[in-house]
Amino acid sequence: MLADVRPWTVMDYHRMVEAGILHPDERVELIAGQIIRMSPKGTAHEAAITRLERMLRRQLGDRVIIRLQSPIQLNDHSEPEPDVAVVQADPLDYETHHPTPSEVYLLIEVADSSWKFDCETKAKLYAKSGISDYWVLDVSDRQLHVFRNIDQTGYQSHEILGETESLIPLSFSDVSVSVAEMFGRAS
Repeated sequence: MLADVRPWTVMDYHRMVEAGILHPDERVELIAGQIIRMSPKGTAHEAAITRLERMLRRQLGDRVIIRLQSPIQLNDHSEPEPDVAVVQADPLDYETHHPTPSEVYLLIEVADSSWKFDCETKAKLYAKSGISDYWVLDVSDRQLHVFRNIDQTGYQSHEILGETESLIPLSFSDVSVSVAEMFGRAS
């Protein structure tokens, strides 16, 4: 017989940090009421985040806030920390709350060892929360997975782009993003 599992809330999660149960620098995130240990960050992962941030900042400027590995609150039981979140500009820079789905333009996860979790678990979570534009940059296979077109069952479009391709973020029709630029020089 399975035990009845009590999901943690975002409030519980924050209290655990305040009480010292979870260290603020501990690499965990709250996903569907469970505290999940995040994968270690390798050099390719970190380099990709740096390139993405530089590229997006150059193209989007002050129209947005680009948050790196910072929380977003999807609901009362999920507060993931996507590698890159492009969110609405806020005069208080989210001093009183973490961005919520209605304030998110684009989420990007950089995957090396976390590909399956990012493309399956997180894709379902983000779709259910209404995140309309979700990308997974697969640094191992040098591909970009683009998830779009949400309905009640999840993302209806999962396109895989190679390094020779580019795409336009849904919220910014005046911006074209090169997949090759996300990877930097060839392996």
